[in-house]
Amino acid sequence: MARLVEDAHELKVEMSRFERIGSFHSPFSVPLANVISVRATTDAWNELRGVRAPGTGIPGVIMLGTCRGAFGKDFCSVRGHGPGVVIDLTESEFARVVISDPQAPITAERLRRLLVNGGDVVPPSAD
Repeated sequence: MARLVEDAHELKVEMSRFERIGSFHSPFSVPLANVISVRATTDAWNELRGVRAPGTGIPGVIMLGTCRGAFGKDFCSVRGHGPGVVIDLTESEFARVVISDPQAPITAERLRRLLVNGGDVVPPSAD
């Protein structure tokens, strides 16, 4: 499953060899300044839009690669109808990134904290 890795200035999308082959794409990164919003979803599959090209897709099972439409392009690495993270972007190759993540709420919150604090990683509160 693709992973989101952040540092002080970039959000990186890392992929396994299978995902690189299936998505016809290599790992990439976007500047944090280009991230508009980050949110968790309970069903990443419902966030898919457009037509897959290029990539690999089996309806309801897997969607790897680029989805295209009037909105532009989305990068998708989604497996089944489970939780995921949706990242809206500006001035990037993709309009958004949709990735399956079993810990989507935690990942989304971590990324939102990073954005709010200008790239400084802030530990979660002890709530």
